[in-house]
Amino acid sequence: MAGKKPSLDIVDLLTLPFFAGTMLLEHRSLKGRTLRDLEEPDAVIADDDGNTTPDPLVPLGYEKKDTYGSLGLLIGNIAIGFALQGAIGRVNRRLFDRRLSNFGNRRFALLKAMILWDFLYYWNHRWMHEVRLFWGNHVAHHSGRRYNLSTALRQPWFFALMTWVYWPMHLLGFRGRTVDRAAQLNLLYQYWIHTEAIDRLPAPIERVFNTPSHHRVHHGANRQYLDRNYGGILIVWDKLFGTFEPEIRRVRYGLTKNITTHNPVRAATHEMMSIAGDVRRARSTAERLRYVFGRPGWQPDTVTRPPSPSVERVPA
Repeated sequence: MAGKKPSLDIVDLLTLPFFAGTMLLEHRSLKGRTLRDLEEPDAVIADDDGNTTPDPLVPLGYEKKDTYGSLGLLIGNIAIGFALQGAIGRVNRRLFDRRLSNFGNRRFALLKAMILWDFLYYWNHRWMHEVRLFWGNHVAHHSGRRYNLSTALRQPWFFALMTWVYWPMHLLGFRGRTVDRAAQLNLLYQYWIHTEAIDRLPAPIERVFNTPSHHRVHHGANRQYLDRNYGGILIVWDKLFGTFEPEIRRVRYGLTKNITTHNPVRAATHEMMSIAGDVRRARSTAERLRYVFGRPGWQPDTVTRPPSPSVERVPA
């Protein structure tokens, strides 16, 4: 089969003005509310005091440089996606040609694909927080210290590192266009949960679905919020696998060691550069492997130099 030319479908084309319009509406709605000040990048985050009464939601709002940084990351993500689309598509088609089942090519194919994609996304997302190389891809999404719809556009540039997570879908007989649609709808769902304009939703929704409240937790650098709420559309995966945390204390967004630049190139690549530097300085093959595939923040016991700005976000 000839390689498919990179393209944007009608949903992709419609999302661009949709993103612009909804960000403008969110910005205007937040301007009419009391906003909190952004803390200093190295400000200490208070420990949870155990009070079970949730803190009131007080938004941070928008800031131009932060928003421009998010847009720059999105542009880079789209450009790299176009460049790699043909190669990734060829691999996926070969897997489909060698499929082990036709489960994905029967009734309710899209619904099944969306559920399976969401399940695999949970593990994809979790591994991106637990393996430093994969965190080097994902850290760009967490580098913003504000939380609004533009934060959803902070898309990483090394996403090809994680395409293997979804290979089982092709082997189970899901056609490429069905997998692509499931991925697209999952990503679009996650757009609206990046907001402080929406507080908690009715309890039945909060129990099953990922919501702005649940995802604010995921973006928190508060100790109790690290490594929590990985779900895409459904929050039930976190409840099943022990990674759920409700939003109680006010969320401090960003990294435990924040970067202080809005440059999208720096945001996308700084952790990969830090990994490369640690590997160069490593004293053994075992150390090199741990720097790449260990948990973010791992350091040999004898090393006293401070880690790179982002690796401490997920504790070793």
